[in-house]
Amino acid sequence: MSRSSRICLLPLAALAASAPAQAKVYLSIEDAQRAMFGDQAMTARPLTLDAAQMQAIEQASGVPVRGSLLRAWRAGDGGWFLLDAVIGKSELITYALGLDAQGRIKQVEVLEYRESHGGEIRYPGWRKQFVDKTAGNALRIGDDIDGISGATLSCEHVTDGIRRLVAAWALVLKPLG
Repeated sequence: MSRSSRICLLPLAALAASAPAQAKVYLSIEDAQRAMFGDQAMTARPLTLDAAQMQAIEQASGVPVRGSLLRAWRAGDGGWFLLDAVIGKSELITYALGLDAQGRIKQVEVLEYRESHGGEIRYPGWRKQFVDKTAGNALRIGDDIDGISGATLSCEHVTDGIRRLVAAWALVLKPLG
């Protein structure tokens, strides 16, 4: 290969390396709801958090609340389905959290993953660590949740998001009855 052809290939390789990750859609909202709650009726209950609620959630969870909309559905058995997104390393990860009527985590599902690395957070063994945990648990990597090498930021940020959501349940949704 001549020197000039190598020079032409380098910019193409650099462009390919900097291309954004493709979103991988694994589940729709409805599919995730069925996975967590079967055929129960799901009632949309989106909430707009006020400043005091956002501050209380931040204080309880130690995680910033980025927006005032809490995307929530109430299940027929009194459980809750919560939809959220966090930044992995640089791209959004859309996930859902299923809580039973007492606020215990039933299930975590990753709906969309856009990062080029770290998709191992979809592995059932990693997600199962959250089952039966509540707002009373630490929900921290290295404490009661194990991380995954190569998916460090995705693990940390999804775990932080889950900690924020269970705090939102305890402070905002639970009082709704």
